[in-house]
Amino acid sequence: MPLHRMNSVTIGVPDVSATTAYYEEFGLRSSSDGWLETTDGGAQLRLVKAPTRRLVGLDIGVDDPDDVARIAASLRSLGVEAAVSDHDVRATEPVTGAVVTASVTPHLQQVVAEPVAYNGPGRPDRGVSRAPAVLRHDTVRPRKLGHVVLGSTDQVATQHFFTAGFGLKVSDSVRDAASFLRCSTDHHNVLVQSAPVNFLHHTSWQVDDIDEIGRGATAMLEEHPERHVWGLGRHHIGSNFFWYLRDPAGNFSEYYADLDCIVDDELWTPRLWEEDKSLYSWGPPPPPSFVNPEDLAAHMAGAHSTP
Repeated sequence: MPLHRMNSVTIGVPDVSATTAYYEEFGLRSSSDGWLETTDGGAQLRLVKAPTRRLVGLDIGVDDPDDVARIAASLRSLGVEAAVSDHDVRATEPVTGAVVTASVTPHLQQVVAEPVAYNGPGRPDRGVSRAPAVLRHDTVRPRKLGHVVLGSTDQVATQHFFTAGFGLKVSDSVRDAASFLRCSTDHHNVLVQSAPVNFLHHTSWQVDDIDEIGRGATAMLEEHPERHVWGLGRHHIGSNFFWYLRDPAGNFSEYYADLDCIVDDELWTPRLWEEDKSLYSWGPPPPPSFVNPEDLAAHMAGAHSTP
C-alpha cells in the first residue's frame, strides 16, 4: 500500500513540561528540537501548549510525490481544502479539527528482537536458564508509535475523511461505535470512535513483549499508582496485550505488544463486531473512566478550545 507508517502525533496539553517528563519516564527520549523519540520510529511525539488536552495533528508516511498528488485529488473530491507541496499534503479533519498530513517518508526499519524462549507443557525450551525477562533491568523503551484513538461527534464523517480522503483501510468495525483503520501492515493505526465530544482517547506505543508491558507499567506506577487506568489484558480486536496509564493532562498512553498484522490485504476480511464482544478477551473489566474519561463533562461544557 502507498501508505506505510504512522510518522508522528502532536498533542496539545496545558502543562508541556510536566507531560514531557511523564513521557520521558514512559520511555521516550527527548531530542534537542523538542520532539520525543522512540527507538525505531525516531521523532514521533510532539507536545504543544493548549488550554486543555486535544489531538492537534497526525502525520502519515507515503512512498512518493505521486501518492501526495493522489491524496490531494481525493481530498478535493470531498470538498476538503488541502495544502500541497511536492513532499506532503495537509488537511484539517472537519469534525475533530485535527490536522492530518501525509509526508513522503522512508519505510520504517525495525531491528528484530532476539527470540525469547518460553517453556511450555512438556517443552522446557530454556533448558537450565532463567527466563530472560526476570533478568532485565534496563528502562523499557517503546519501539514505535502504533496507533492513535480519537473520539468524534460524527464517527462516520471522520472515518470517511481518513478512508476516502487519505486512503486508510478499514480492518474491523464495531457496530455504531468505532472503526479500526490502518496506514501500514499493523491491524490499526487510527481508531475513530463515536463520542459525545471530540477528544483524544489514547496513544499506543509498541514494546517487544508482554514482559516489557509489565515492566514498563510497574515502573511507571511504583511512585504514582494514580496513573493506572486498565490492564494487564489482551484486546479482542487487534489481539494485542495492553496496559493503559494516564498522563498529567488526562490522556491515556498504552504499552502494547503482539498486535495482529495484515501483510496481505487479500487474505484479511474486515469484520463487524458487536460492542459487548469486542473490547477484550481477558483481563480486569475496564473501569468506567476508560470508556468515558472523567474530564469529558468539562469538554462538553466548552472548556476545550481550538488554538
